[in-house]
Amino acid sequence: MRRNVAVILAGGVGARMGLGIPKQLIKIAGRPILEHTVAAFHRHPAVDEIIIMMASGHLDAVHSIVRSGGYEKVTQVHEGAETRNGTTLRALRAIGDQDCKVLLHDAVRPLVSERIISDCFDALDRYDAVDVAIPSADTIIEVTEQGTISNIPRRAALRRGQTPQAFRASVLRKAYAAASQDPDFVATDDCTVVLRYLPEVPIWVVAGDDRNMKVTEPIDVYIADKLFQLTSRFAPVRHSLTDYTRALSGKTVVVFGGSYGIGKDITDLAREHGADVFAFSRSSTGTHVERRQDIAAAIATVLAATDHIDMVVNTAGVLPRGSLAETSEEAVYEATEINYFAPIFIAQEFFPHLARTKGNLLLFSSSSYTRGRSGYSLYSSAKAAVVNLTQALADEWAPYGVRVNCINPERTGTPMRTKAFGKEPADSLLDSMAVARHCLDTLVSSETGQIIDIRRDDPLASHVAASEAAVELNGHAGTTAESSVTSSLAWSRAASTP
Repeated sequence: MRRNVAVILAGGVGARMGLGIPKQLIKIAGRPILEHTVAAFHRHPAVDEIIIMMASGHLDAVHSIVRSGGYEKVTQVHEGAETRNGTTLRALRAIGDQDCKVLLHDAVRPLVSERIISDCFDALDRYDAVDVAIPSADTIIEVTEQGTISNIPRRAALRRGQTPQAFRASVLRKAYAAASQDPDFVATDDCTVVLRYLPEVPIWVVAGDDRNMKVTEPIDVYIADKLFQLTSRFAPVRHSLTDYTRALSGKTVVVFGGSYGIGKDITDLAREHGADVFAFSRSSTGTHVERRQDIAAAIATVLAATDHIDMVVNTAGVLPRGSLAETSEEAVYEATEINYFAPIFIAQEFFPHLARTKGNLLLFSSSSYTRGRSGYSLYSSAKAAVVNLTQALADEWAPYGVRVNCINPERTGTPMRTKAFGKEPADSLLDSMAVARHCLDTLVSSETGQIIDIRRDDPLASHVAASEAAVELNGHAGTTAESSVTSSLAWSRAASTP
């Protein structure tokens, strides 16, 4: 069976950045740009093997990223050449003589989507060479050496090239063999080599994505970081019920805000799949998350019953509404302490325990964090701070193996929202059980530093998906009748109106 190989081209030194390290090692959203790119290919089910071609003198940094991130699909790390074409030739030698599907991708395009990768592999079933491109929104002009316009091509026929570029390895080798006979050979990408030296080979164009940007200039770092922050690239793998049980059985899970809404649903689901769950809230245990001593007391309660803490989830929050100018000082302090100070206290107090188990901290943001919203400025600004806290902690705690992620659901049918906004149309809200399942998917994943958007148009958040989960459960082999009934009732909640 022909294998699928992804080659990450990371040979550039990033001179335009003006930094002492290659641009692919600059950190955005809590991780080096290179790691975001490697992770995108590593989690794609069609990728069998990853080869990284790195700038000379920086291979140790790549090995460290691969080792700490557990990227088992990375089989080889080599130095790149002085030119893009030279680096591709070295990659072809690393692949070997056997033919395969090969995707060559710029390391500094960390926002490549699963859809683009899939489309490239699929297109290689019909074509020997594939490029990725997007329409040009701007008019492109050709200029003379004197700086005057010589031609204005028709914009409708123009595209802006991206990567990956995909090939049958045998075809790319043949193109480079022909190019080696040309003393004037110069090319800035691999599709140019095929187009020029194997003109009989058609090159199919896969639709790219505006977000699949290349980080080249200093401003690109800022833009890419904001793109990671404003929209989630990571969608947790939808685990089976067996996966949940395998990952959660025997684990100790602590949930703050666990007496109602999303927190209670997380508590119920985790318990159902074998986790030892400790739920704390103001109403059920008298726990005030904004008080450090209450967090410490919760830890003591947990450790009195078990000797390890594996996962911590904070869903506690308040949603004050009204004009900031008319908000009392007491309300300002309460909102800030519960929505922002509490995650900080929880992180500080639980870190030693999560470091011991290489555990997972899951925080919550809100779709309102992307910009300040009139009427609930305290809430939206605190949630923006939680996003930054998540990304910073993911970076800070990575050496200890502690994962930190943040769930960012759209409007969800919870008691807190009903209290703030009154009764709303059910079809305009996410179901809290669907959000809870996303949370479990995130908790059992290996990802860190991710802001996971959950939207109503996500199939997993739909009532149909919830119903399918119940069907899957009823037919799940090896499940006892009693647990099947219990689980079916739990999943059926996702299909009911909140």
